[in-house]
Amino acid sequence: MIIDDLFYDVIIIGTGAGGGTLARKLAPTGLKILVLERGDYQAKESSELSDTEVFKKEQYHAPESWTDEAGEPFYPQTNYAVGGNTKTWYGALMRMRERDFEAVRHQNGISPEWELKYADFEPYYTEAETLYQVHGKLGNDPTEPNHSQNYPFSEVDHEPAIVQEIYESLSKQELHPFHLPLGLGDQGRTDSEDSGTTPALKYENVTLKTSAQVLWLHTNPSGTEVRGVQAKVGDQYYLFLSHIVVVSCGAINSAALLLRSQNEKHPNGVGNQSGLVGRNLMKQQLSVVVQLTASPNSGLFPRTIGVNDFYWGDRDFDFPMGHIQNSGGILQDVLFSEAPPVFSAIKALLPNFGLRQLATRSIGWWMQTEDLPSLDNRVHYVGEKLRVEYTVNNFEAHDRLVYRWVDVLKQVEADQAAMFNRSAHPRSDMPIQVVAHQSGTCRFGSDPASSVLDLNCRSHEIDNLYVVDSSFFPSSSSVSPGLTVIANALRVGDHLIERLKG
Repeated sequence: MIIDDLFYDVIIIGTGAGGGTLARKLAPTGLKILVLERGDYQAKESSELSDTEVFKKEQYHAPESWTDEAGEPFYPQTNYAVGGNTKTWYGALMRMRERDFEAVRHQNGISPEWELKYADFEPYYTEAETLYQVHGKLGNDPTEPNHSQNYPFSEVDHEPAIVQEIYESLSKQELHPFHLPLGLGDQGRTDSEDSGTTPALKYENVTLKTSAQVLWLHTNPSGTEVRGVQAKVGDQYYLFLSHIVVVSCGAINSAALLLRSQNEKHPNGVGNQSGLVGRNLMKQQLSVVVQLTASPNSGLFPRTIGVNDFYWGDRDFDFPMGHIQNSGGILQDVLFSEAPPVFSAIKALLPNFGLRQLATRSIGWWMQTEDLPSLDNRVHYVGEKLRVEYTVNNFEAHDRLVYRWVDVLKQVEADQAAMFNRSAHPRSDMPIQVVAHQSGTCRFGSDPASSVLDLNCRSHEIDNLYVVDSSFFPSSSSVSPGLTVIANALRVGDHLIERLKG
């Protein structure tokens, strides 16, 4: 094993929404920063994203298999590349609602209160929206939290014409559709490579090593600090040394790294005295409903409509239900295309309906519902194999959201009869392989007995170890976690700058 001859101020493991953003935040300080990324550079747009081949190839799955609670192997939909999973997101960057930070009663339990509140994150949400060039419009979303500033860029127009017609039809139903806030740059959707890692690398004090899989965190003899980061870079093994180590590998892989770094002082994994590392895994309930259209579209239009009228419940259901957004053109929606049950459902209903017809004669709708933390939903090792145990909860709220939305779509179709010629609404629920919105495996809090990280996302046990991906979430909310991860990375960045002064 090669011991790197440089000593770094900060090592950041991972270049996704958390790690890439933190690298950019710290870069201007002059601190000596090493960024380790398991993957390599990936083209922003694969040629296959504009072709039906994307429906046939699981190109955005990890190269290794994990196992489910029954021990059955599966290949997770997670991306190893510079930019991490932001390379395959659509850039819909929403703030959590103010009430999401409070204890919220659901039908099947209580979503726990965050010790930091929306007001603590608000300035960083604003900074994040500027950094990721978010386009949006305030005023239409009934659950919209307070903004200290307007979005830095104006909203994206609805296209094609059918999407604008749907938007107007929803308004006629006395719903409140709104323009999704979208991160868009000069080259399309923004991601953490463009907005984080690449700008950071303009500074000479920042070094990026790709194809660098971190295997182990080594602590000092007393077990109070991480002294070395062991990684396989290409075919060679290295040991890197640093004052501060920041883990940002995604909630599942970050927990896995801490667990497998066990040693004499930390027999259950680094930073796991509470026994909570890997516990409380959340990944939201995600379903897609397809609306079939009478005339074709390009299959490549942006997703622009959000609906939160049922976020906190409905007239006959007093519990939160969740968030809805259109999928955009199915040909460019990677997450949709990696969900073959959707196509299977359509084939069963419409045997002669092919891939191209699905992609160009449909509008997809995503429904997202908060799942509740559970100690039994967890990540751990069985031998050398990573096991992900996850049982869906809060499912009635999600089902109600889906059925309610289908009723809404039927009214849209009655209002726009010329645009829709089929009444079928195929539905697909995302399987365990889809871990896009994973969170919660290293929750933060002030009590070391009930949390893994402190409120600055530093390990309670390991003085120089931080985690800045969605692992820190005490609850999942019903909006995508991306913007909150970015905002938190900026917040932790301010803490690290203050800590490392001088």
